[in-house]
Amino acid sequence: MQEELKIAIIQSHLVWENPLQNRLNFASKLEQITEAVDVIILPEMFTSGFTMNAQTAAERMEGETVHWMLDMAKQKQTAIVGSLVIEEDNNYYNRLLFVEPKGKIIQYNKRHGFSLAGEDKVYTSGTERVIIEYKGWRICPQICYDLRFPVWARNTDNYDVLLYVANWPKPRITAWDTLLKARAIENMSYCIGVNRVGLDANNYEYPGHSAVYDVLGKKLTRENSNKETIEMITLSKSHIEINRRHLGFLNDRDSFNLTV
Repeated sequence: MQEELKIAIIQSHLVWENPLQNRLNFASKLEQITEAVDVIILPEMFTSGFTMNAQTAAERMEGETVHWMLDMAKQKQTAIVGSLVIEEDNNYYNRLLFVEPKGKIIQYNKRHGFSLAGEDKVYTSGTERVIIEYKGWRICPQICYDLRFPVWARNTDNYDVLLYVANWPKPRITAWDTLLKARAIENMSYCIGVNRVGLDANNYEYPGHSAVYDVLGKKLTRENSNKETIEMITLSKSHIEINRRHLGFLNDRDSFNLTV
């Protein structure tokens, strides 16, 4: 078991529906990370922006971006995380990939399609909540709109980290800030949110506000609105264990079963 988990969060502009240019941009940013980290996190739909043009943006699991993630993970000796549009069995998914240095890939399909943008009509919803076990840490990955649904994130699996990648726009950024903090507090876990910045082709503005909160809701990251940033944060297993043991809030959680 590894006591500390060092993560790097990359808050970036995205080039609309241009996987090649986005891969080049992120490769340049990855080169700037010169210290050893365990996990590097990219935003939601990091190859395309939040597009409903699934046929244009989609790749396959054997495609160039997945190979790029495998290469980057091996080269940097770190896990690489982000979501992209994947076509599989005649369906389109907003799929988060957790790619480990030795080539293992864990996937999570976004459960809650953002109906305000019609995502629920374009992309097939996931049906499985995923827990990733990596270096002795248990990580629960989710995507953007999932953040508004606390039951889907409820810590019934004793995970250590709740992770969101997002394209969360400026008009609702207060909700993003508030809900990330709430998810950390109610689940007594670290909560990580990685958002993008800049304008997309629909003229929606994204202000960043990527953040990491500890189990008591303390923000560990700097103010980073409206700019591209790379920030490294070290998570502590003992911080989780001491606070859970001392406070015991998770012992009083309700029991329930999820149906999908």
